[in-house]
Amino acid sequence: MKTTLQDKIYRKLHDWFWNKLQPGRWSLWLFRSWRHYRFRNREHKKETSESGAPLYLTQEPNKGAGIGHQMGNWNAGYWFAKRFGVQYAYSSFPDPAWDRFLGFGEGEVTAKELLRQGYKKRKLPYFEETSTEDMELIQAVIDSYRGERIVFFLELDQFYEKQYGAMEHIRQKFYSAPARKNESLIYQKDCLNIAVHIRRGDITAGQETQEEELTKRWLTTDYYVRLLREILGLFSEDTVYCVYLFSQGKESDFPELQEIPNVVYCLDMPAKESFLHMVRADILLTSKSSFSYKPALLSTGLKLCPAHFWHGYPESEDFIVVDEEEGLREEQRASICRIQKRTGKH
Repeated sequence: MKTTLQDKIYRKLHDWFWNKLQPGRWSLWLFRSWRHYRFRNREHKKETSESGAPLYLTQEPNKGAGIGHQMGNWNAGYWFAKRFGVQYAYSSFPDPAWDRFLGFGEGEVTAKELLRQGYKKRKLPYFEETSTEDMELIQAVIDSYRGERIVFFLELDQFYEKQYGAMEHIRQKFYSAPARKNESLIYQKDCLNIAVHIRRGDITAGQETQEEELTKRWLTTDYYVRLLREILGLFSEDTVYCVYLFSQGKESDFPELQEIPNVVYCLDMPAKESFLHMVRADILLTSKSSFSYKPALLSTGLKLCPAHFWHGYPESEDFIVVDEEEGLREEQRASICRIQKRTGKH
């Protein structure tokens, strides 16, 4: 599904209002849901969702964003529905092929279906998930509708930092999806397959303009080379491995990688295939990008991730959080060796 001109105009105006003007608490008045909470009849006896209609909550994927970003929207909707004690309603991706690929929407009621059934749409104000005051306010707004037929919509790109809170749920959907039966990989079965995602493309221009939103997403190729050297140095001499680079551009854009043996450049691979290969890698080196962060959440392999990222990582042995300047710590090297041995490819 293509992004329409109307969608683009809406996002531009939305971004200008919320990010540039940064309205304060007065912006609550813009939301019908908050006005309902603020002025409802105080004597009205609230019904519970069990005695009335269940409440639902959803987050629509940003139509102009990439799939990693859109999965973040999905995770936010699912997580905050649980957090606020309501049912989750599914909002599909702009490209339904991603729904089928990820297994999302299977067995879930959609927000569109609920609206067709007579549910009313109510948008929730933006809130800071780390603010107790904000969270209590949103909970009170939702509770003011108990017993009514309401689908709450989170605002565009409502932030959810610890995306791994939805990890087990999205893994279950991904691995049980019918699309798993038709997977095709270029990996070799008896080879230790290492996937590396280097974010380039949209952020490359930021190295000249020094725009903060772009520079904070940048990791040098040297960072990956140093990390690969450390990892490969832990392998025994007879280890058979291959390094697969997923990025944009030309092979000549990554001259530093020439010193790493057995590199396969997957620079023209379509998005779904690249995403799948990152999920299925034995070892995945992520970038400061949702496009490799989300495969890391789905992956059952070893993940090495940059420390300074705006989403959290689970405290799990298979997630190695790497200091971008200092590299691996001794206990992290030991952890990599243990996990590598479990693969049987060492």
